[in-house]
Amino acid sequence: MTPAQILATARPYSLFLSRLLDNHLLDTDRLYSWLQRPLKSEDFYSFADWAQLQVSENEAELARQLRLLRRYVMAHIMARDLARVSDLAEVTTTITHLADFAINVAEQYAHVYYADLYGEPIGYHSATPQRLSIVGMGKMGGYELNVSSDIDLIFVFPEAGDTNGKRQKSNQEFFTKVGQKIIALLNDITGDGQVFRVDMRLRPDGDAGALVINETALEQYLIQHGREWERYAWTKARLITDHPNNIAALVRPFVYRKYLDFNAYDAMRSLHQQIQREVTRKGMADNIKLGAGGIREVEFVAQIFQLIRGGQVRSLQLKGTQETLHTLLQQGMLQRDNVDTLLQAYHFLRDTEHRLQYWDDQQTQMLPTGAEQQQMLAQSMDYANYADYLAALNLHREAVNQIFNAIFIDPDDKAKPQNPDMVRVWQDEGDCEEKTALLATYGFDAKNVLPRLRQLHHGSQYRQLSPAAQQRFDEMIPAVLSVAAKYPQPDTTLTRLLDFLEAIGRRSSYLAFMHERPEALEKLAGLMSQSSWVATYLQQHPVLLDELLSNELMRIDTDWAAHAQELVRLLDDCHGDVETQMDVLRRFQHAWTFRLAVQDLAGLWIVEALSDQLSALADLIIQTALARVWAQLPRRHTDTPHFAVIGYGKLGGKELGYTSDLDLVYIFADDHPDAIDIYTRLARRLTSWLTVPTGAGMLYDIDLRLRPNGDSGFTVTHIQAFERYQRENAWIWEHQALTRARFIGGDSSVGTRFDAVRNEILCRQRNIDELRAEIIAMREKMFPTHPPVNSNVKYARGGVVDVEFIVQYLILAYAHQYPQLLQNYGNIALLSIAAELGLVDSRLAESSRIAYRYYRQQQHNTRLRDAVTPPVDATLLAHYQVVKQLWTQVFAAAPAE
Repeated sequence: MTPAQILATARPYSLFLSRLLDNHLLDTDRLYSWLQRPLKSEDFYSFADWAQLQVSENEAELARQLRLLRRYVMAHIMARDLARVSDLAEVTTTITHLADFAINVAEQYAHVYYADLYGEPIGYHSATPQRLSIVGMGKMGGYELNVSSDIDLIFVFPEAGDTNGKRQKSNQEFFTKVGQKIIALLNDITGDGQVFRVDMRLRPDGDAGALVINETALEQYLIQHGREWERYAWTKARLITDHPNNIAALVRPFVYRKYLDFNAYDAMRSLHQQIQREVTRKGMADNIKLGAGGIREVEFVAQIFQLIRGGQVRSLQLKGTQETLHTLLQQGMLQRDNVDTLLQAYHFLRDTEHRLQYWDDQQTQMLPTGAEQQQMLAQSMDYANYADYLAALNLHREAVNQIFNAIFIDPDDKAKPQNPDMVRVWQDEGDCEEKTALLATYGFDAKNVLPRLRQLHHGSQYRQLSPAAQQRFDEMIPAVLSVAAKYPQPDTTLTRLLDFLEAIGRRSSYLAFMHERPEALEKLAGLMSQSSWVATYLQQHPVLLDELLSNELMRIDTDWAAHAQELVRLLDDCHGDVETQMDVLRRFQHAWTFRLAVQDLAGLWIVEALSDQLSALADLIIQTALARVWAQLPRRHTDTPHFAVIGYGKLGGKELGYTSDLDLVYIFADDHPDAIDIYTRLARRLTSWLTVPTGAGMLYDIDLRLRPNGDSGFTVTHIQAFERYQRENAWIWEHQALTRARFIGGDSSVGTRFDAVRNEILCRQRNIDELRAEIIAMREKMFPTHPPVNSNVKYARGGVVDVEFIVQYLILAYAHQYPQLLQNYGNIALLSIAAELGLVDSRLAESSRIAYRYYRQQQHNTRLRDAVTPPVDATLLAHYQVVKQLWTQVFAAAPAE
């Protein structure tokens, strides 16, 4: 389409464009050269001699050229959009780039103008020259301006001080004058129109506040007086100027909380209701921005997720609505159908908004009432008539409103009616006998429950809650009583639920979550009724509440390579901040541990498979932490550390439980003169990353005592020293430990060298009689500290440790003949291999495999399912007996009792 055809196509749909052309207010040669392509910033720079116009006596001409530039850019945008040779992205970015350009030109002029009069503003503390930072808010910040938008700005300067000229002014006075000049250059209406309407009402204290504010005052304002709607506004804040500042760092904690902030629901809901009241009062139902299903509701959907989760998911700290919706899809926070619906509606609504404004260059989002404009609007949107257009518009608005309501529905509208009996039980007043009888009816022991409820009612924590939080708490307790009554041990379930509520009581966001998502209470009670460990875990990590409602909670997913990529993405979003990265690691590990535990309680895992998953999770955490620590380690001598993490014990054998320690050994293979110092620092920092508690909790307990020479040995060991130690100094028990050791992460070539040392040591030909005697003696040394009682499946004769010692003996005795014993498949698989090789009786091996699996399940149940100790019954004794028989066969001696 030629430029002339573009203009001819667009003319009927814009009175404004027609007037510009008919009154010869545009140089068509210049316009024609622009119409064939999207505009770039270079086009703005080449429009006039801006450097010459910066001279103070040319202020009027500077203002005129900015207005002429706006005229050409508007004509360009309107013509290309109405002729359908551009898209929404081109429209919004072009007008936003024009605003950026105009603001920077105005700021540069205003600063030089007043610096000539008063000197440069100097910071009191830094003693350096200062410049005004201009923050674009709203659509300006999100690169989403419409063609008739106001630009919402906030003026911030770094610090207090004074100018260094003869006519001295405070920095506050200086930048106030600069700000006023910028506004005049952009906002004043002249014979050539205006550049942009400037709106400063989003600054601290609005119209009543100072026009400019320094960074310290801004931070104090946000901390002390910042309101919820201001958090919403600051999500889109973007720096327009490029002068040194610290604004993003001081604003981020105000906008994005470190926890899941479900209080944002109430704030956003209240803001939306306020808008809707205004829409109703002014008869603005046909407003495509503010009316039901309009542009604002699409924006609210995107921003509610940002406010709730943006502190933890940094990839959500975005400015634009569309990019935020795409990220919500990638993060699995919104379903694809909903995202597609919202994006299609957003495009349709924004296209409509622009066509309404193209008509006469008016700031409006109201549908037209005149027949001519209605028909032109319909045709410009590719509909034959207004009725067809209106039908399509209404479909989009209804779809948006449906999604909006599903997300923002008031919990009071979806909550189940309160059980009046439980309401009476919770009320502070009332007959104690009546409450006792009511509790008994629902299976509770009133002697336990009533004192606990009284303690809650009269405790300082409850009294110190805000009125809103106290109301939520009052609504929640009867619901908690009702749901606990459904489970076999209602007192136990209730106690755990109340412990949890007390743990989160001072954090109103979690009370808000429970209020917003009453369906979560049912799931929470179900888990806590089964497991005290899960109940405690949730008390420690209440952020996991959100996992209860995840669609992924019950989905078996073992794609750890994909999860590794996800974790890398989350860590990259931290932009190198160490504490934030440590928090991300912890939240990731906690979420997966919790997910596996919930699936475990549902019977979706056998214990061996679950241990494999917990071990894979630990491997991933270690590998990822190692890479991050090395990347941030100062004075590195190589891009890749020649360093390996070796896992022993339960981690090495892939038999991790929910609370297992990680037995680690650090090895390096590097002859650089500073290697020992460098890798010692690396090892210590890695250990800190894995063990130090942060605001997000802790990861693992680490045990390094299996390294050469134990606690008296070096934190890291050169592979040659490790090999020498294993050959010359290691005890048999250390070789036993080596049977379950494996490379976890780091330099794979160092891992390969470790495997070679391990294989050599384990394949060493030993004196069988001496080996038997040493292992039997080692086992008997445990008796004083760990008596072999039948109620302890780990240390009982015929229990877990006996199976492990049998397998370790078989490896040390026969790996030189049968290298397949070196494979770290776990004790159950290795017993089967030993039987196939004829080293043990196949019947006893199979029975011992069954026994070992039984022991591990009992240990697991003790931890997860509230089993105190396994019953010493015929089944358990039979398992012990078969392992004892295997011990006798292997060691040719009955096990000592």
